[in-house]
Amino acid sequence: MTLRLAHRGDWRVGPENGLRALLAGATAPRSDGVEFDVLLAADGTPVVIHDADLRRVQGVDAAVAELTAAELAPYEVPALVTVLDALPSEAFLDVELKVRPNAEVARVLVGARGEEPERAVVSSFEPRALRALADMAPGWPRWLNVVALSDPVIAAARDLGCAGVSAEWHAVTPASVRLCRRAGLDLAAWTVRRRPTFDRLARLGVVAVCVEAAALDG
Repeated sequence: MTLRLAHRGDWRVGPENGLRALLAGATAPRSDGVEFDVLLAADGTPVVIHDADLRRVQGVDAAVAELTAAELAPYEVPALVTVLDALPSEAFLDVELKVRPNAEVARVLVGARGEEPERAVVSSFEPRALRALADMAPGWPRWLNVVALSDPVIAAARDLGCAGVSAEWHAVTPASVRLCRRAGLDLAAWTVRRRPTFDRLARLGVVAVCVEAAALDG
């Protein structure tokens, strides 16, 4: 079965990556879990937000790295530990690292889901972030996030010791699916907004799809 993951939660009910959105995304009738992003606040606390600043979503001219977790909380930027404590234990998690993680990221992840989780992965576009997480939490599965799929990309994922790759959905074709399977890698896709697109990717055999809007509802 292809997992349906609410991309940054269901941001129709609250700011993307905020606790309200993530809870709504995780508990939507057809949802299997959520995808969300992690940055570090000024005090080193892992917080859940995509952008390096608050301008686009919160309308505040401030950088995440310049505010503590306590200062970010009123803008509905939750700490990672708060999110993990609140989400249902059965929800599948795709935790996307936007920066190289510190030891607190690994401590919080392992504390919430264990050393070898069955329903959670860490993903990133940044190889150094995946390497750092592997050193601190080696039992956590990792996905390399990519825009395109090719032999060099697959080789990079394998060199990193990744369990899979997560690709922009246009890159998912029968040929690229076969490429991943031959390499022994899971293949996930992002970000889909239409149910027919989700259905096509599911037929191709991807393990998970990040979805929004109608693709989350349908």
